[in-house]
Amino acid sequence: MPLLNKTTSAASRATPPGLARLRVALTVFFALDGFIFAGWVVRIPAIKEQTGASASDLGLALLGVSAGAVITMTLTGRLCRRFGSHPVTVACGVLMPLSIALPPLTHSALSLGLVLLVFGAAYGGINVAMNSAAVDLVAALRRPIMPSFHAAFSLGGMVGAGLGGLIAGSLSPTRHLLGLTVIGLLVTAVAGRTLLRLEPPAPPAEQPDIEAAPRRPGSHTRGLVIVFGLIALCTAYGEGALADWGALHLEQDLAAHPGIAAAGYSCFALAMTIGRLSGTTLLERLGQTPILVGGGATAAAGMLLGALAPSVWLALLGFAVTGLGLANIFPVAVERAGALAGPNGVATASTLGYGGMLLGPPAIGFMADWFTLPTALTSVAVLAALAAVIGYTTRR
Repeated sequence: MPLLNKTTSAASRATPPGLARLRVALTVFFALDGFIFAGWVVRIPAIKEQTGASASDLGLALLGVSAGAVITMTLTGRLCRRFGSHPVTVACGVLMPLSIALPPLTHSALSLGLVLLVFGAAYGGINVAMNSAAVDLVAALRRPIMPSFHAAFSLGGMVGAGLGGLIAGSLSPTRHLLGLTVIGLLVTAVAGRTLLRLEPPAPPAEQPDIEAAPRRPGSHTRGLVIVFGLIALCTAYGEGALADWGALHLEQDLAAHPGIAAAGYSCFALAMTIGRLSGTTLLERLGQTPILVGGGATAAAGMLLGALAPSVWLALLGFAVTGLGLANIFPVAVERAGALAGPNGVATASTLGYGGMLLGPPAIGFMADWFTLPTALTSVAVLAALAAVIGYTTRR
């Protein structure tokens, strides 16, 4: 069974040209994924106005993204087993840009929900496929580079959100999202050509601590995959909670100016991106167990500060510390699940992770009604601490 230990011998080895090209192509797909998703998110208010949906109707329609993703993820794992992760990544890389052009064409919450099922299916599919391809590359390179791919996703999201905010006043949602379709198809045509030419690499035969994932994992392996999926869930819960409730906490509970309140999630996202950019170095020097345990503990402390701080600036600092702590937990969890059970492992961990992102915002809302919003946000700290405990217990 693989150990959660450091990779030390490969850091100084030169990357073969084929694997270097593969890494670049996969990085582009991760960035494209974040870019397109963020571009859609910033146009949600305009789509709401266009469809005339109420807040509750919009909420139900938006569940289409999560529902489509969760339903598709398990199927995508099987498709990757049968056809390979590279062709499936490219196929989803075509479907996702095409589907993002559909929401502006809807005029009711029902039709919006239906097209978001298609978008969610493509979004969930490409996440499983490209993470599966990344797991193969990590094993071949014998370097813990998974966080760098997720950093590309975060950077793509920041660029997509920033660009969308700048052009929202001058471009209609239809033209904006159609532009994303064109960009997405062009990027997929270029990066996909490289991806289709390169075969998925096999892990080096002499590597002692990474074994080929079994085609039919035993019950013990499946149990471990679910455990790593729970770690992903704990991370995604925090991301979803801060995205939907962070600004409201700053404005409602700490009397922050709306502009300052809006910066709360930006602080979190920027810190997470920085953490992921440094993730490979940290993993090589410290190993996976310290990252899981230390990251979970750091996120728990940061979220306690963010939720219970008496001032806005302390809360912003807490959000940033939380982002640093959570940054590399999800990539490590997905990589371990993939190393244990291949694409099916990635699919299971990703599905549980999406479950956490889906569960987080409504759970915080219910707890805020029962108690207070600051108290509800401490649940993020509880789950981060739980991720640290699970990470420690699965160190071997």
